[in-house]
Amino acid sequence: MSQIRSLQLKPLNAASLAIPGGDPWLVGAVDPAISVMTDFHERSAVTVADQSPIDAALDHMKHAGVRAAFVLDETRKQVLGIITAYDIQGEKPIRHLQAVGCTHRTCSRDDVLVHDIMEKVEHWQAADVKDVERATVGEVMETMRATGRTHIAVVEKVNGQGERLRGLFSAAKIMRLLRD
Repeated sequence: MSQIRSLQLKPLNAASLAIPGGDPWLVGAVDPAISVMTDFHERSAVTVADQSPIDAALDHMKHAGVRAAFVLDETRKQVLGIITAYDIQGEKPIRHLQAVGCTHRTCSRDDVLVHDIMEKVEHWQAADVKDVERATVGEVMETMRATGRTHIAVVEKVNGQGERLRGLFSAAKIMRLLRD
């Protein structure tokens, strides 16, 4: 049986410590793309149920400090799509209500659920994590510019199980981190 060692602890010779994460984090166009990807191996994805009212989903995203959430099925085991704050605050809810024959007297925004306006997985264009590992921040931004996307999902292959969600790029996050 192997021995497990304990860590060596030491006294601190200081009256205070620097705040973690207090250093500015900035990237340039030639930095690795993986450095700006939200990696779901390191952080939990923000999710909402497909049957949630859109304003409840928006409130959840605001509290989580994000502008996009992945939409889960009722068992919370499968990702069905993605919804953004822009989707909820834009014209999609109105267009949905018009498409189902609602008028301002018969329906309201409260009747619109996440699944009504989300972007379904089958309509996604995602990046493979292996390509991301070789890409730069500039290439990700150019892809977003060329496609008009504000978010790009990153997937990875899982042995015998197909693909699963691995990460997410956010244009807003990258823009905050880019050096001038």
